[in-house]
Amino acid sequence: MVQGAVKICILLFSVCLSVFPVRGDAQEINDRQIVDADSLTIGAPPDSVMIQAALMAADSVVVRMGKASEAFKPNSTKAVLWSVIPGMGQIYNRKYWKLPLVYGGFMGFMYAVTWNGKNYQDYWSAYKSIMADAQAYNQLLQEANGTSVVYEFDKAWTDFLPSADHKTVVNNATYQNLFKSRKDFYRRNRDLSIILTVGFYFICMIDAYVDAELFDFDISPDLSMRVEPVVSPQTRFSAQNIGVNCSITF
Repeated sequence: MVQGAVKICILLFSVCLSVFPVRGDAQEINDRQIVDADSLTIGAPPDSVMIQAALMAADSVVVRMGKASEAFKPNSTKAVLWSVIPGMGQIYNRKYWKLPLVYGGFMGFMYAVTWNGKNYQDYWSAYKSIMADAQAYNQLLQEANGTSVVYEFDKAWTDFLPSADHKTVVNNATYQNLFKSRKDFYRRNRDLSIILTVGFYFICMIDAYVDAELFDFDISPDLSMRVEPVVSPQTRFSAQNIGVNCSITF
C-alpha cells in the first residue's frame, strides 16, 4: 500500500514538472510577442508620403466646404431696398441681362411722358390764346362801330394755322373745339404714361423680390415643350388636315 502511494506521488510530481515548463514557455512567447509588437509600434518610422496625402485630402475637403458655404444667395429684402434705384435690384441679384429691359422700359415711358406733356402744353396754350383773342377781338369790334380794326393775334395758336385768315378763324367754333380736343387727348396720354411709368417701377421691384426668392429654385429637367407635326386622316365628315401639336411636360 505504501509503495502504491509512493508511485502515485512520483506520478503527480512528474505531471507537474511537465506542465509548468509548458506554461512558462507559453508565457515567455506571449511576452516576447508583446515586446516585439511594442518595438515595432514605437520604433517604426512614420510614412511621410501617407501623412502628406492625408493632409492634402483634408485641405481639399476644407476648401470645398468653404466654397460651398460662400455660395451667393441674395436676400429678398435687400433686393427690394436696392430696387428703389431702378436697375439696382437686378444688379444685386446678378441678373445683368435684365438691365437693358429695365432701362429701355424707363426710357420709353419717360419719352412718352415728355412728348405727350409737351404737346399738351402747346395745345393748352393755343386753346387758351384763341379763346382770349376771340373775346378781345369781338370786344374791339364792338367798340370800333364798323371801322377797320387792327389786332395782333397770339402766336400760340396762329402758328398752328399759318395760312388761314385769323380774323375769321378766331370766332370759328370748329377750330376752338379742335384745340380743346387735342389738349384733352394729350393730357390723357400724358397721365396714362405717368401711371404706366409708376407701374413699371413697381414691377421692377417685384421682379427683384421674386428673383431673389427663387434664385436657387431647382427647375426639373422634365419641364419641356415639344412641338411636332400632326396629320389628321381623312374621314367621312372631315378632310385630311395637317397641323402642329404642342405639348408641355412637367
